[in-house]
Amino acid sequence: MVETLQDKGVVVTGAGGGIGAALARRFAAAGARVVVNDLDATKAKAVADEIGAVAVPGDASTIVPEAREALSGTVDVYCANAGLGSGGSEAAPEEVWAAAWDVNVMAHVRAAHALLPEWLERGSGRFVSTVSAAGLLTMIGAAPYSVTKHGAYAFAEWLSLTYRHRGINVHAICPQGVRTDMLAATGTAGDLVLTPTAIEPGDVADALFAGIEENRFLILPHPEVAEYYRIRAAEPDKWLTGMNHIQQKWEATEQ
Repeated sequence: MVETLQDKGVVVTGAGGGIGAALARRFAAAGARVVVNDLDATKAKAVADEIGAVAVPGDASTIVPEAREALSGTVDVYCANAGLGSGGSEAAPEEVWAAAWDVNVMAHVRAAHALLPEWLERGSGRFVSTVSAAGLLTMIGAAPYSVTKHGAYAFAEWLSLTYRHRGINVHAICPQGVRTDMLAATGTAGDLVLTPTAIEPGDVADALFAGIEENRFLILPHPEVAEYYRIRAAEPDKWLTGMNHIQQKWEATEQ
């Protein structure tokens, strides 16, 4: 693995903390040249200074040209990790829905659009999408997050099936609870569903690297998600009934 990533150019968005910072640290430890992106310039610089990387703060949707320049012209691995954990129902404000679509889906689309011409020309490239188990299943109390994470997963899946024969590797990371600021912001819903089995950001990085080693598309840091996903596909009413019971339990705690 170290030989595979030695001197490779890697970009990690949303890397000022949490999963993104863990990914940046792991790639740097493997010998990659890393760009640390975050909207918070101070956090991006702190992580970059820690691991000997380059900070490129700003909107994840627009950083590919600057990141490419910082990596001497070549991006080998792009980790679309920045995300919004937007809660709410169908009644969430339009601007909440729009921001979730923009960050959780369209930022991935824009990055791929900027990267693919070069990757396809040379016949190699690796796109890593931090999705969430919510993209395979759902999350109570968070319609904008759940719906857009389904979109992020669908886009990663589409990239993989469209370009894998042309040397493009795609990975979709789908953890449940991870001990980050985003988990803390989920409130009582997160306490009920995610916190009991929450893992550390470094565990997610470990799972990704194992997946890269095996060239697996779907990365499940919580292995039990595979069984939930199977039941959802094979017995949707059973799965929805079970999730509705969790919804009712959560509603009871909110009264």
